[in-house]
Amino acid sequence: MVDRALIDELYEAEQRLQAAQLAGDVKELDRLLDERLVFTGPPDGRCYPEAKQLDLHNHRSRTQVMTKLVQEDLTVLVEGSTGVTCFLGTLEGTFAGTPFGGRMSYTRTWVHTNEYGWRILAAHASPA
Repeated sequence: MVDRALIDELYEAEQRLQAAQLAGDVKELDRLLDERLVFTGPPDGRCYPEAKQLDLHNHRSRTQVMTKLVQEDLTVLVEGSTGVTCFLGTLEGTFAGTPFGGRMSYTRTWVHTNEYGWRILAAHASPA
């Protein structure tokens, strides 16, 4: 039987992630991203190991600035201490001063521990 509380906590963690991305909140991103985070996606579809440090750097240095993040759909799945969120929405902002925007789809794999709660272990992004 699925623990409804874990599903609710994962939904909340996804919402906290989106708010932290929009606000450039490096402390909250640090709490939500696992040290082993790998990311696959734009600009070239490659898998980026050590993605946490790169993401934190981009937000801390304001290399990446989100100005809009609108969720259209979110699916949340939990099995034991593993969770998956599938996000569909619109993003806008700048990266290294260059504007970006569009509909994106993200699939995130989360792990739950007693120490941290839900944290993202892997993420994949693609244009929608």
